[in-house]
Amino acid sequence: MFENHDGPNVRRFAIVLALLSLLALGVTASMLSNVRHEQEIFARLTQHLPKSDLEAARTLSGELSLQSGLSVLLGLNIIATAVAVAWVVRGYLSNKRTLEDVKVYSADVLASMDAGVITTDRNGRITSINPSGKQLIDIDDESVGRTLDSLGNRHALLAEIREEVATYHHPIRDRDYNLDEQGHRRTFRAGCTLLQNRRGEEIGTVLHVRDVSEKALMEERLRRMERYMGLGSLAAGLQHEIKNPLSALTLHIQLLCERLESTTQDDEVDELLDVLRTEIHRINDVLDGFRNYASTDHVGSSSVDVAVLIERLVRLLRPQAEQQSVRLHIEQSVELVGLVQGDSVGLEQVLLNLALNGMMAMPEGGTLTFRLSRQEEQIRIDVRDEGNGIPEEIRPRVFDPYFTTRSNGTGMGLALCDKIVRQHNGSIDFRVIDSETEGKPASVAGTEFTVLLPLSQPE
Repeated sequence: MFENHDGPNVRRFAIVLALLSLLALGVTASMLSNVRHEQEIFARLTQHLPKSDLEAARTLSGELSLQSGLSVLLGLNIIATAVAVAWVVRGYLSNKRTLEDVKVYSADVLASMDAGVITTDRNGRITSINPSGKQLIDIDDESVGRTLDSLGNRHALLAEIREEVATYHHPIRDRDYNLDEQGHRRTFRAGCTLLQNRRGEEIGTVLHVRDVSEKALMEERLRRMERYMGLGSLAAGLQHEIKNPLSALTLHIQLLCERLESTTQDDEVDELLDVLRTEIHRINDVLDGFRNYASTDHVGSSSVDVAVLIERLVRLLRPQAEQQSVRLHIEQSVELVGLVQGDSVGLEQVLLNLALNGMMAMPEGGTLTFRLSRQEEQIRIDVRDEGNGIPEEIRPRVFDPYFTTRSNGTGMGLALCDKIVRQHNGSIDFRVIDSETEGKPASVAGTEFTVLLPLSQPE
């Protein structure tokens, strides 16, 4: 993960210093050997000199007596060489240990991070990736040395932001992208900065990736709750400003109908009056749904057996299901699931809305499955249909009030389900079933809504 550019320089310096010291040592030793040889020759020559030349010979001998000085110089050279080599070796080993410690420390820090950290060179090739990055992006060590483009279209944004940073030299902090894994949406948040060495030279980029799926889900639920809280006062105003005039209008239409029945019979007039009554009834239903959604009333608190609710709901829906060629199926774990504390009427409304939506998604028939199980300290309810699923572009708006894709719908069904489940301290979510991953024919897809409710705590 880290490149040591100083290690080779230190080694070269140590080698050069050692060679120079050895060269100096060799030159000194050679000079000492030459002096000794010259002194031996001079000693043999002085044996044959006349006495008149001995004084000059002694003077020359004094000039040649460099042996002791050269010996001292040789000793000092050896000591200096040993000290220099020892100092260089000690410094090199110390730096090597420090670098190894830094590498281990950095690797431990990166391994402990929840975010994925990826480094690339200037050409976009991956040079390192921490364990979290391997897990998030689902790659292995063999990807090191490849380009970011090799990660495929799922993580194409990483290559895009790396190219953008390398081109414009401006860091990118947060850039979100979504992945669909087995019908569940995962949200990743990525960023990228330039990677520089100590001389300020650009040597690559650093990318960081985080899984913010839970955070994005919490933000979405918070937005729903803010909309729900803001609708309270608006619902009260609409109830007063629209409901009362509608009641008066309904009464006058009824009086008009009674008077017309006693005076004349006109089919066209009757049809117009029926249209008025139908539209007034529809407006009343919209207002009632809006009032129920924005209501801040507390839910009831009693022990509710969800299994009993599902069985009762299936008996209620069976005649309509048979007319639509829909088979109702219940799956329940062998162990006792438990009870929840809440409002049985509200929970039954949630299950009914989910079941009706599932049946409407299968106009040509299919199977509607209710699955009841226990998940840690929660009861899990899955309602699964075999319809055409939910288009990706409208999935974020499924729980929005007044959003519907049906011409005869009010768009309040799933919004009310979300509100009631939240009032019970639970959660509701959905996934679009991928027929390929589940080994089913392409014609069999569908949607599965999951409701999680906390178990009733024993007193």
